[in-house]
Amino acid sequence: MTLSSMGQLLAQTSQPLRNFMQKTPSPEGGIPYGNNSDSGRFVQSGDAKLYYEVYGTGEPIVVLHGGGLGTTYEMAQFIDSLKQDFMVIAVSTRGQGKSELGSGPTTIMQKANDVLAVIEAEKLEKVSVLGFSDGAYSGYCFASTYPDKIEKLVAIGAGEETPGLRTITLDLPKLFDLDPAFRDQQLAIMPEPHRLKEMGERMAAFYNGASFSKELFSKITCPVLLLSGENDRNAPLNTIINAYHMIPNSQLSIIPNTGHVCFQENFDAVWFAIRPFLKG
Repeated sequence: MTLSSMGQLLAQTSQPLRNFMQKTPSPEGGIPYGNNSDSGRFVQSGDAKLYYEVYGTGEPIVVLHGGGLGTTYEMAQFIDSLKQDFMVIAVSTRGQGKSELGSGPTTIMQKANDVLAVIEAEKLEKVSVLGFSDGAYSGYCFASTYPDKIEKLVAIGAGEETPGLRTITLDLPKLFDLDPAFRDQQLAIMPEPHRLKEMGERMAAFYNGASFSKELFSKITCPVLLLSGENDRNAPLNTIINAYHMIPNSQLSIIPNTGHVCFQENFDAVWFAIRPFLKG
């Protein structure tokens, strides 16, 4: 069976989605966030068609997953919890899930405009944003570029990032091969699975050249909750604390004994910090 025919089969049978290297199977009957036709919508943002899903009612909050190996499904516990009180808009970011990659380099403005395109499609004046890793950096981009469009920002696992601070390489095909079940399910729903390597290269180029420091952070005027795992190796604790000092209206929460994906290690502690911030 070819990769293309395997992808068509998986898409037709609506297999439950899973996280990268997930140790336990997805729950039987669980909502396949990121591939749920009942809630899925598309919007054109520049040269790419983006996919997103909407759940719940109330004040709107945009949920942005991590980059590279990240998916909307990894944010399942957040969506499950948030949709009880909020209108949740869960976006599959460029090149990931059912969203197209588009052409040209990734830029801060592009990331901000992708979020803007989604909220304009939903005819919303203002939203809060909850983002993890790459999604948190996208939140910073949106908040600094369109400060009048954002109420609050929760940024998980994303601190100061400047050229030369570290060098990122991202061989996505090789990383996807570490988890064949995840690889096959994700490639099945991607509109451009042949561009996986290109997506990794573009993402690495963006972070190796972008600057998330005082110039950008000082433009963020909304309340911001920076949240990080104590042992995060992707966004080390000192970079999170540096960002906290640079963002004018910020709060800080560190989850002990957890790594980059702290919310999958200790969701209760993460939610304990986030809920009062959003509801206050």
